[in-house]
Amino acid sequence: MTTHTIGTAVLDRLHRLGVRHMFGIPGDYVLGLYKLMESSPIQHVATTREDCAGFAADAYARINGIGALCVTYCVGGLNTVNAIACAYAERSPVVLLTGSPGLSERARNPYLHHMVREFSTQREVFEKMTVAAVSLEDPVTAEREMDRAFAALLRYRRPIYLEIPRDMVHVPLAYTSHKTSTVDEPTDKAALREALAEVRTMLESAKRPVILAGAEVGRFGLHDELTTLVERLNVPIASTLLGKSIIREDHPLYVGVYSGLVARDEVKEFVNQTDCLLILGSILSDVEDLDARSALFSDGHTIHATADRVAIKHHRYDSILFEDFVKGLAKASLPSFPSPQLPATSKPEEPMPPAHAAVSLQGVFRHLDTVLQEKTLVIADVGESLFASVDLHVHRRFEFLSPAYYTSMGFAVPAAIGAGFADPSLRPIVLVGDGAFQMTGSELATAVRYRQAPVVIVLNNHGYSTEREILEGPFNDIHEWRYERICELIGGGQGSRVATHGEFVETLGKALADPSQPYVINVLLDPSDRSPAMMRLARRLAKRLSTDRP
Repeated sequence: MTTHTIGTAVLDRLHRLGVRHMFGIPGDYVLGLYKLMESSPIQHVATTREDCAGFAADAYARINGIGALCVTYCVGGLNTVNAIACAYAERSPVVLLTGSPGLSERARNPYLHHMVREFSTQREVFEKMTVAAVSLEDPVTAEREMDRAFAALLRYRRPIYLEIPRDMVHVPLAYTSHKTSTVDEPTDKAALREALAEVRTMLESAKRPVILAGAEVGRFGLHDELTTLVERLNVPIASTLLGKSIIREDHPLYVGVYSGLVARDEVKEFVNQTDCLLILGSILSDVEDLDARSALFSDGHTIHATADRVAIKHHRYDSILFEDFVKGLAKASLPSFPSPQLPATSKPEEPMPPAHAAVSLQGVFRHLDTVLQEKTLVIADVGESLFASVDLHVHRRFEFLSPAYYTSMGFAVPAAIGAGFADPSLRPIVLVGDGAFQMTGSELATAVRYRQAPVVIVLNNHGYSTEREILEGPFNDIHEWRYERICELIGGGQGSRVATHGEFVETLGKALADPSQPYVINVLLDPSDRSPAMMRLARRLAKRLSTDRP
């Protein structure tokens, strides 16, 4: 049996859990790990920036079930803070692997390059945005520390931080079990039976229950169980904005995205009128109208299950794992309801814009809705890229990715790289604003390097449109780029600049027909153009602000 070192043990554990690609940029404190990676089954994917490696690993994790990046100490690691914070906030199981100064160096040299304050500073920073942050400094305890970290990742589907001092990478473990990590606190089966019985009792007395599904259903790979539950109960289902496409949006029981700020009025009203709301895998935030102060909670009409806890009416079950609860619901003997009357699907009244008309958000997204297929993956950045996407109808489950809760600009382009490695059969359509593209659009160089072919649609409205709706000012303006010419800079891909609806339709058709290279479509929009969802957002924000004034 091969003796594992600390470094090979970490790589082996990652591979056993499903990691096949590691994103990142090398540095002297992780060169030993990078050399080990060469002889491992995990492929290194070189990105141009560390934060982009984090976003790519996040998207990879959302599709694959786990993602990983490897960067150097502090100057690399601290560059990933925003990306790891996004993964933590949105429940994405990302492993941040990093190096640090060797233990022997520290005794001789109290100050080493890349240090910020103390040798532990980087780990202490990431303790605030991971579910486990460990430094593997002792071969006797290293495997136990690894087990603890990976168990937390599997339990909560959130990021973990693993640090290996560079002189410990090749140190043999004192003990190794060669096992695959598992959750270390199994579900209390008696509590699960009691919880399922309580759910059954609630449903038996309900007249019009509704399911609200969030992103954690996807993080735990419970799509099939969710669909089974929906169809056995025969009840309507809405998704949160972060959970958009958690179930096929052409499913006959799907009613739409429920989000307090951007949802269609009829979807909001329909969900709010339920007498029993089953919330699965969704955090409650200001993005949703529903919060802990809702009458549904105070009157005991909710079942709310997340990776953190299961709560039914006013009871909490902390000893039930989310995954086991959802699987239990899918198998339980629960009542079936008569076919419900669903809210009418809104259909545009106006015809599609003529070819000579100026390109518009309405025309772009109405046309996009007609070309989405089983193998297209929509990745939306924030702003209009996200809000206008609310009304798209995706045809396959988990066909939509966006940082819809944390809303970090610059997510989409590097996320397309991660998604491309997680499932090469998918063709990413990237929707990104001009401001967000200026942040991370150059990561398209990585797509060219690895022969990926995302279609990047830059919604060029000359500034930050969401902020304009909140408070207008010259600070919302940005410098104009010729975005389509980035293809010349990075040595690959086709760039186009479109000003009319006909040009957009023709260019997008050409891009989708050619999977051999990336495409960048610079869509020249009127700065005042707004999607219906953005108008709903503006109206509701204005109402909220007016009620907050003294």
